[in-house]
Amino acid sequence: MKTTVGFFFGGNSVEHEVSIISCVQAMQNTNKEKYNIIPIYIAKNKKMYYSEHFFNIENFKNISELLKKAVPVFLTIENNSVVIKAQKDSVFKKFKPIALDVAFPVVHGTNCEDGSLQGYFELLGIPYVGCDVLASALGMDKYMFKLALKEKNVPVLNCITFTSNEYTENSEKIIENIEKNIGYPLIIKPQNLGSSVGISKVENIDELKEAILLAQNFALNILAEKAVENLREINCSVVGYYDEFEASECEEPIMQDKILSYEDKYLSGGKNSKDAKTEGSKGMSSLSRKLPADITAEQKALIQKYAVESFKAIGGHGVARIDFLMNDKTKEIFVNEINTIPGSLAFYLWEASGIPYSELITKLIKLAFKRQRNKENLSFSINTNILNGNFGGLKK
Repeated sequence: MKTTVGFFFGGNSVEHEVSIISCVQAMQNTNKEKYNIIPIYIAKNKKMYYSEHFFNIENFKNISELLKKAVPVFLTIENNSVVIKAQKDSVFKKFKPIALDVAFPVVHGTNCEDGSLQGYFELLGIPYVGCDVLASALGMDKYMFKLALKEKNVPVLNCITFTSNEYTENSEKIIENIEKNIGYPLIIKPQNLGSSVGISKVENIDELKEAILLAQNFALNILAEKAVENLREINCSVVGYYDEFEASECEEPIMQDKILSYEDKYLSGGKNSKDAKTEGSKGMSSLSRKLPADITAEQKALIQKYAVESFKAIGGHGVARIDFLMNDKTKEIFVNEINTIPGSLAFYLWEASGIPYSELITKLIKLAFKRQRNKENLSFSINTNILNGNFGGLKK
């Protein structure tokens, strides 16, 4: 009997479109003999939809027309199962409810990857792929992620954080603090976004002010850190859970600018990408890269070690991609950030490590069930009822 997997994607995030690409790739590479695939699209207005048309990336070129053919749905619990049902006011009256065995979120960015959707799955009690609420939140917040790594002695760059309101009220003080304690060149970035959205490298005060204004468009909290000189970016993925982790082959993305941009990551490959897994845009698989990265065996081993330690530091689960910054002159290596649901699920790193995409997806689903079994061995209630007691001491 097949396992029914609900693939959740989209969401109210600036990385909405990237999520669509990643999820279509994942669904197309899921073993159809083992799994019954149910695509559940979360529109930017937060409504959920189901449609067989969601399997083709070309259909998303006109989302408004696509949704006219889709079923508005919601999740509920019936007979101890999580079930997808059509909205009561939907014209799709004959839609047969579908019971899900496991949820597979392929979402990116705030309101999705940051623990929001994971918390929903926790409330429903359904097994789900990937990091839990806490690990997702820590991974999304670049400052809190740095604190977690510092606790484990994993090297990260020092930084300064401030809120958008603090900058509006006292910009001169914040700029002075940044120039004194960080210095140029430096990086300005939103504290809780991915895909290089809103990130700038700045060389002087005028660029600093422009970069902060840009970051304010995307986040309430902003982070400033020293830019690494002689920069090379190296990425490594990790798969695992609890005490069993495996690091992938390493890659070196090829930058077209001073930093790896959104366009570098998602729009650089074109239709001739050899890594293509879908028609149209290829997501992170289209990125120009050296794979494996041109680094020494010692550097590779150290990066893989730090990648696993970073994933463990936040209590990671499933698959993640950890991005590193390396000074090619001094050979210093710093963990930059973690992507708890990486673009394209980092399948290209695992294929280079000898694990096909379909096998990676199967492994992630098995890990979801393993975590659920472990949770079921824990107690979440005790045999007492204080509601039967005396409430005389309570304030009215």
